[in-house]
Amino acid sequence: MQVNEIRQKFIKYFESKGHTAMPSSSLVPKDDTSVLLTTAGMQQFKKWFSGEITPPHLRTATVQKCVRTSDIDEVGDETHLTFFEMLGNFSFGDYFKKEAIEWGLEFIEKELGVERSRIWVSIFAGDKEVPRDDESEQIWNSLGITDVREFGREDNFWGPTGTEGPCGPTSEIYVDDVEVWNLVFNEFYMQSDGVLLPLPKTGIDTGAGLERVAATINSLPGVFDTDELTQVRDFVRSLMPKQNDKAERVITDHLRTATFLLADGVRPSNLDKGYVLRRLIRRAVRYGKLAGIEQIFCSKVAEKVIKIYSGNYDNLLIEKEKILSELEIEEGKFSKSVDEGLKQFDKLHLRGGLGSVVHGGSLPKDANIIAGKDAFDLFQTYGFPFEMIVEEAQKKGFKVDQAGFEAEFAKHQEVSRGGMDKKFAGGMENKEDPQIIKYHTAAHLLLAGLRFVLGENVHQKGSNITAERVRFDFSWPDKMTDEQKKAVEDWVNEQITQKLEVTMTEMSPEEAKKSGAEGEFTAKYGDKVRVYTIGNPSTSSGSRDFVSREICGGPHVQNTSELGHFKLGKEESSSAGVRRIKATLE
Repeated sequence: MQVNEIRQKFIKYFESKGHTAMPSSSLVPKDDTSVLLTTAGMQQFKKWFSGEITPPHLRTATVQKCVRTSDIDEVGDETHLTFFEMLGNFSFGDYFKKEAIEWGLEFIEKELGVERSRIWVSIFAGDKEVPRDDESEQIWNSLGITDVREFGREDNFWGPTGTEGPCGPTSEIYVDDVEVWNLVFNEFYMQSDGVLLPLPKTGIDTGAGLERVAATINSLPGVFDTDELTQVRDFVRSLMPKQNDKAERVITDHLRTATFLLADGVRPSNLDKGYVLRRLIRRAVRYGKLAGIEQIFCSKVAEKVIKIYSGNYDNLLIEKEKILSELEIEEGKFSKSVDEGLKQFDKLHLRGGLGSVVHGGSLPKDANIIAGKDAFDLFQTYGFPFEMIVEEAQKKGFKVDQAGFEAEFAKHQEVSRGGMDKKFAGGMENKEDPQIIKYHTAAHLLLAGLRFVLGENVHQKGSNITAERVRFDFSWPDKMTDEQKKAVEDWVNEQITQKLEVTMTEMSPEEAKKSGAEGEFTAKYGDKVRVYTIGNPSTSSGSRDFVSREICGGPHVQNTSELGHFKLGKEESSSAGVRRIKATLE
């Protein structure tokens, strides 16, 4: 089923249920200073839900343009996007849980043709402030859905957008272990201090990511394989002299997002929305150069985006000339900056990467290595992604000190980006936060626990850490059973109670591999790496009585006793052959 067919079916279905179809609002929120960009379908209705405005319609349905950049560094895999369209139906003091659940299931099954055997659902487990959602469970059961799972505040309580606003418990619909639809039951207004107040009238706010729905019901590998995004991706691929799947996806996503932002009046700058736009364009250009694109290409990709999407968003055509002009100007400026960076790189090459302190000492003059701090300066000053630095180094017979780069990254990136992204895009948090440091170590224990329970074929495929949780991707073909999850959880907590020492040792990648360290042993490593061991710190090839050993840039706790109680949360599919699980420390 094609993407546009799903769009049309959704609106038509909810019109048949008495909803007024409304157009997408701008990506620039109107009269809402709590957020930088439109991140959810309910944003244009916040004052309707709160009672500040009397709703002119009690039921509405939209296909809303959204931009979220909190996961920007994960764009390039099969699942993450910065721009997406959100299908949503809304009730303002009219219907509530029963109708929302019944219609959600009916649309998924009858309109989209999904077999019930592929479906399970989740509800809010309850906490000290909000009780367990027994009502939703009963409704699902009455419809014949018996696989009802419960999760806590992290997974099944939504909102508000921004610092305050309507929010409430949620019930989610999963197809093939992928969350496709979130039904939010707005019962509360969260104040900026976190206090929950009852709303004068309850409301319904649902959201289903269009690309994710299309990919899931069609059993596609990922969102970039949906028909509309495939057209953009294939065009990007035609511009690339060298095949690079990640670059292909980053360029496709970022330039689609940039095109829509420009159409809604955002212009590149170093502030606010303009900063987000500039970052997206420059990131696309960097990955384009990594894939060998020498020509000016951003405006060409935008033309393709406009051709595909203007049938549903006519302002793309109206603003076409401005969009193309802005992209050409911004790409031209940044290309000059990259050229300057390449000149600086040549200087590093000529002096053998000297001038930086790495691993506590200066590199010898004849070392064919780019120091970690120099690599990070190229990244920070000229916008070179690490992959580009490695590629340029390899051309000249050099290696790059990855461990040193990661150490600089850990120290400095979150200071700069934490200030920007947290202010401008609700993004990353400072990795030097004590709680985040704990989660870094917990992630190592989680991987070790998964390998202990599931087997040594399990390897890390990605992670995302905040002060509230760790989200961890790992290679595994099947959904974990409850018994397996409990076994992992118990194993990790056992290591915590053992009060194991966490130590760091510097060694060569070859030594790290021989010592049993987890890591991707590729040419990207420099001559030295940092290896963190939980348990026996011996690095002799015969010693295996540690519980975890990984190559990592840090930072970490000194002893597992600092972590507290470890608890696993929701586990789901991330992409083909990759599972995703969340964990918290209590």
